[in-house]
Amino acid sequence: MPKNPPQDTYTGEHIVVLEGLSPVRRRPAMYIGSTGIEGLYELVREIIDNSVDEALAGFAKNIWITLHQDNSVTVTDDGRGIPVDIMSQYQKPALEIVMTKLHAGAKFDGRAYKVSGGLHGVGSSVVNALSEWLKVIVKRNGKLYCQEYQRGKPTGEMKELPTTHNLPADRQDLQPTTISGTTTTFLPDKKIFKQGIAADWSVIKKMVKTRAYLVPRLYFHLRDERIGEETHFYFEGGLVSLVKDLNQNKGPLHPPIFIKDTADDVDVEVALQYNQGFSETVKSFVNVIKTKQGGSHLTGFRSALTRAINDYLKEKGRAKNNHQLELVGEDTREGLTAVVAIKMPPQKLQFEGQTKTKLGNSEVAPIVQTIVKDGLAVFFEENPSVARKILEKIHLAAKARLAAKAAKEAIIRKGALEGGGLPGKLADCQSTDPSKSELFIVEGDSAGGSAKQGRDRKFQAILPLRGKLLNTERARLDKIIKFEELKDLIIALGMGIGETTNPQKLRYHRIVVMTDADVDGEHIETLLLTFFYRHLPKVIENGHLYVAKPPLYKITAGKKVLYAYTDEEKEKILQKLHATRNMQHATLQRYKGLGEMNPNQLWETTMDPAQRILKKVIIEDAQKADQIFTMLMGEEVPPRKRFIQTHAKMATLDI
Repeated sequence: MPKNPPQDTYTGEHIVVLEGLSPVRRRPAMYIGSTGIEGLYELVREIIDNSVDEALAGFAKNIWITLHQDNSVTVTDDGRGIPVDIMSQYQKPALEIVMTKLHAGAKFDGRAYKVSGGLHGVGSSVVNALSEWLKVIVKRNGKLYCQEYQRGKPTGEMKELPTTHNLPADRQDLQPTTISGTTTTFLPDKKIFKQGIAADWSVIKKMVKTRAYLVPRLYFHLRDERIGEETHFYFEGGLVSLVKDLNQNKGPLHPPIFIKDTADDVDVEVALQYNQGFSETVKSFVNVIKTKQGGSHLTGFRSALTRAINDYLKEKGRAKNNHQLELVGEDTREGLTAVVAIKMPPQKLQFEGQTKTKLGNSEVAPIVQTIVKDGLAVFFEENPSVARKILEKIHLAAKARLAAKAAKEAIIRKGALEGGGLPGKLADCQSTDPSKSELFIVEGDSAGGSAKQGRDRKFQAILPLRGKLLNTERARLDKIIKFEELKDLIIALGMGIGETTNPQKLRYHRIVVMTDADVDGEHIETLLLTFFYRHLPKVIENGHLYVAKPPLYKITAGKKVLYAYTDEEKEKILQKLHATRNMQHATLQRYKGLGEMNPNQLWETTMDPAQRILKKVIIEDAQKADQIFTMLMGEEVPPRKRFIQTHAKMATLDI
């Protein structure tokens, strides 16, 4: 390891000044979060959000987005166009300064943009720095201007193009019929994004659709030249339309409630609707940017919801002269779908982290709380029938919470849930370090027996499950805790459940679902995934949940034993054996269940860290995942029937 220079030789010559966009290329993850696929999408988001900012400012009406054959991306708007006049202090066009200098933009003093997204004014220049090449065409005052760049550096001066310049047919905003606009085309740099530069069409569609909901009456036009697909998004209803979309197939209890008001330069919009389910779905946004970790605006909303419902309940209780149950936040969020979106001046924004996952402005919480609480109070008074439906739903949630609490207390008294005693059927590991410990959730006693014998007991624990699990998509917490197999799993994990969940107490940092490779095994796997997704989502979000991939075939050729994990792999092995003339000695065994493998085979193929295949469970698209779990595991039969009919021919069944 190289040593640091001693004090007497540590001089000014050691100081490195990174000019222009060099810091971005040196440390790209500081600016876009990562150099993986998510970082690639951050580039696309930045350019799209620059155009969205023009719409929020009241200028752009259309945004065109095209994915090209070479994986370059073009984004065009019909806004004002980036300024092209010469900036006296630099003696260069404003366009070049915006594209080549960090923190150069019109979003800092609030004069040009009252609201904006983007990476604190560094968006366009960061995209430029991390692109192999980038080209900007601006239309202003009836003229076309263009400048091109390579890895953030101009390849020449800004030049004026003839108005007859050939533009792509779908770039109608820069045609002579419109006054102004900006087109940006860029190719992400393969030297930065080593995992690939191909943006997924479905991800871009999802990204754009969300923005179309958040900015009503803004028309988005998308096209993917690689696959020949095109789509358009335009929503009049804004957040109300988004809430309806989120609540598909969940049995909404009432029409969406919409609240909108402004205080202290903060525009607040909230749409909410309760459904017949038990899970909570709340999305939050600031200036069209999704705040994945929430923040002060979400805190204000949740506080307002609980207070407004409790106040209304007390008022009605006083009118009836009876005592009402005190509700907690958990009760008011069961079956809730909501979207909280605020807009505020960019110079006032305080985010935790460069890529804006959490809003830090403490003054926003009381603003949102006041607006939402007052809005709900008025709505409840004017719509007593809807208020009654919501209160009935919440009362059931409160009763279930108290029942679950009583059930947990009964279990705790017996020494479980709080570490007083682990399930008898759990074969625990010797390690007490969660980061080194693994828990295999195994289907059936037979496979459980093989797993217990074949494991490395230093760090691998085994929990066998018997029979079918409870479908937790349709169950409240009190019922889940009483279900023996799930109760044992909760106790083994050690992190609690419900309002007492503490991810820091998780006893294993690798939890592996290991089921048979047949229809029953896949059903049990789905039920387990439903349980974790709905009731212990932090296990997935923190990267602790995996699915084991046992082999489908055992191929024996003389003394040689080979395993195939797919049908394609099996055919390749058989062809290779045939080519080496070992085919006449080969025998093929199709594994129907884990119990057919002896302990050594199970260790070699499925549990040995050096050879096994584990699939990590992640949530790429929370909204889509939520809708799929609701459709597959929920109460509504018609959507599930339509899904099965549509995809029946694609299914590979091994019954």
